[in-house]
Amino acid sequence: MRQTSKIKTVPYIHTLPTSVSFTGKGICGYEFGPLSQRDLEISYVEVEKGHDTFMVSKKIVRTYYVLSGGGYFTIANQRYEVRPGMLVEAPPNVEYCYSGKMKLIVFSKPRRFSGNDRHTRWNPDVMGRDSPCGAAHVPWSTRLVRSKIFGKSPASFFLRINGRVWAHLPSSLTSLGPVRSYGNFLNVLARKQGVRAQALSTYFLRNRPELELIRRLLKSKSPGETLRVAVLGCSTGAEAYSVAWSIRSARPDLRLILQAVDISNPAVEFAKQGVYSLRSSELTDTKIFDRMTASEMDELFDRDGDVAAVKSWIKEGMKWCVADAGEPETRDLLGLQDMVVANNFLCHMDPREAETSLRNIAGLVSPGGHLFVSGIDLDVRTKVALDLGWKPVQELLEEIHDGDPSCKGYWPWHYAGLESLNKGRRDWGVRYAAAFRIVHAAAKAVDRSKSLLVAAGSRE
Repeated sequence: MRQTSKIKTVPYIHTLPTSVSFTGKGICGYEFGPLSQRDLEISYVEVEKGHDTFMVSKKIVRTYYVLSGGGYFTIANQRYEVRPGMLVEAPPNVEYCYSGKMKLIVFSKPRRFSGNDRHTRWNPDVMGRDSPCGAAHVPWSTRLVRSKIFGKSPASFFLRINGRVWAHLPSSLTSLGPVRSYGNFLNVLARKQGVRAQALSTYFLRNRPELELIRRLLKSKSPGETLRVAVLGCSTGAEAYSVAWSIRSARPDLRLILQAVDISNPAVEFAKQGVYSLRSSELTDTKIFDRMTASEMDELFDRDGDVAAVKSWIKEGMKWCVADAGEPETRDLLGLQDMVVANNFLCHMDPREAETSLRNIAGLVSPGGHLFVSGIDLDVRTKVALDLGWKPVQELLEEIHDGDPSCKGYWPWHYAGLESLNKGRRDWGVRYAAAFRIVHAAAKAVDRSKSLLVAAGSRE
């Protein structure tokens, strides 16, 4: 009997992907592949302004070919003008960045891997400032922490060593007062030393206790009532769809109008399609389905092979918008909301910028409405909450604080790390609350007037 062998086809031709593979404030890129050369990555990059940060590659050699447009590369503090047909090589262990409006082909060898790129400072052509905190506002202590000796950062080395040690300490030890105080010191260093940059990392059902609190707050709503919700920093849509699913599952009788907002146009364009790959996470290296059960996957998605599409009853009434959540103009664009969810993007801002943005975001919440804000420097959130008189929601406070393990895992050696809840603090009820009832000045004045009238009536 003649035996035939199965012929394996190899995709020799690669077309430009339909979905963006990575994005930033000044760029968006598409990765070709998968390639048979496992150690090589080839990407097509559309540059609107430039890469948002300067960076140093640990091992990857990147070669850029300019297809069209023009601009310049800054490599080791030297500026090099580029135009179509030019090739630029960015070697490891050298700080570089690029600016302009152009289209590039990028060859990376080896492929991108976590921990390779170290972001050193902002690109002022994109961000309007040349340091994480803005050069004019960097205090002397921060300058000291970021100082370098022979091109190396002692603070960065110190944090890396302590991070490795801390990761192996048992919780029974890290919860002790002196050790916890040392962790707080490390986190202060990390927040001063780290270069903050926005990221699209996200998950479906990221913080379950928070979603449960949203459901409980719906009990006060009357049947058929309109509920206005804004999800800011929506990234690729996982949180917006998670909130919509939670609300519609609990109260299908409500008329939900949910507006999802992000500063990244590619992220918004991708998110509003509501179609995700089960094999890889577009625009981010996080596994966005990891926190879902099989039954939840069936309830949220229509599946076709390796593709999962958000069900139409969840998407109904959702609107998508490209905007800067912290800008005052966004309030005029969206209008007042019953609930505002502003999670996991304010931590990537300089504290001054985060505080300004948070104060603007609070203006989106209608009197008596609720603001959910996690993934932010706790000092910033506490200061604004106390200044503006927000009412912390105590229900599920501890569960929500501990509800996102990815944030707790970063503490204390990363600026986005979340400290453990400490009831020994006098302000713990405000500091660790992630949900607040917002009472604006006008509403406070009405409440005060009512109190005075009641008091006057009792005297009569």
